[in-house]
Amino acid sequence: MQKSRYTQKYSRMLGALRAARVEAGLTQTDVAKRFGAHASFVSKCESGERRIDVIELSLFCQLYKVTVSDFLRSIGLD
Repeated sequence: MQKSRYTQKYSRMLGALRAARVEAGLTQTDVAKRFGAHASFVSKCESGERRIDVIELSLFCQLYKVTVSDFLRSIGLD
């Protein structure tokens, strides 16, 4: 089985994550500050350089004011 990080679905998720951040009116620096991290953390998550776990996805969704289920549904992973 191919690692999910290298699939089209994962790529779609990353694009949707970036779009949700932009739609929420936040920069990578804004998000990093709220997570208590460096902007490079957000950049690496959005670029796929760093894998996002389910807890982090939930935190991103909370910050972007979207439910995890709605987020996953929007990219066809419901």
